[in-house]
Amino acid sequence: MRKKLIAANWKMYKTPEQAETFIASFLPHVWEHSRDEIVLCPAFVCIPAVVEAVRDSRIAVGGQDLFWEKEGAYTGAVSAPMLKAVGCSHVIIGHSERRQYFGETDDTVNRKLRCALAAEMVPIVCVGEVLQEREAGATEDVLRRQCSIAFREISGSQAIPIVVAYEPVWAIGTGKTATPEMAVEAHQVIRKEAANAFGEGVATQLRILYGGSVKPENAKALMSQTEIDGALVGGASLDPKSFAAIVKW
Repeated sequence: MRKKLIAANWKMYKTPEQAETFIASFLPHVWEHSRDEIVLCPAFVCIPAVVEAVRDSRIAVGGQDLFWEKEGAYTGAVSAPMLKAVGCSHVIIGHSERRQYFGETDDTVNRKLRCALAAEMVPIVCVGEVLQEREAGATEDVLRRQCSIAFREISGSQAIPIVVAYEPVWAIGTGKTATPEMAVEAHQVIRKEAANAFGEGVATQLRILYGGSVKPENAKALMSQTEIDGALVGGASLDPKSFAAIVKW
């Protein structure tokens, strides 16, 4: 059985003080929760405060992005060693908003993924189609392309920590959600690409999360699917009671 992972992507919300307030409210709801892994991914400036606030709990902390070099003249960038130094064990790579607003490509996703693995971090690699691609029947082609490029030059043994998040872009922040059946179909495509790249053994262990307007109201229907190994939660993770309800689906 693959242990489910529930990750909160706070995007560009919360100051360090607001993050501490969230965790003070959130922790009592999930202190005894051990069925699923929980990861909080705050903005960079909030990471030290979050790491300190969740100390001695089961909650892990991740970054929302990283750059593929260890250091250098890359103004505004954050490296894997920097994230690890402040207490991050996970990192989101290739989120659709990074692709849409910051020019992230399948090739840069691959470079970042290889960097995260080399730094012994757990990468949460995001893939997914936009509305036009879904309506054109191109979902499978898009997922195959994104995964095949992301997985380049990575061996089966290196790939073991990888987590993939399927995020149908048309469902992010829109209130629309892929049905459990649609999500399962997409996850099966991703797992097949992982098998092609890394072998069946690694692909069977690969955790594939769903991310696209996950809410307390639909969490159980999604998480009950054996092919769905957790969730990458955006807006609904900003409220401690809402996110706790998703975690405890």
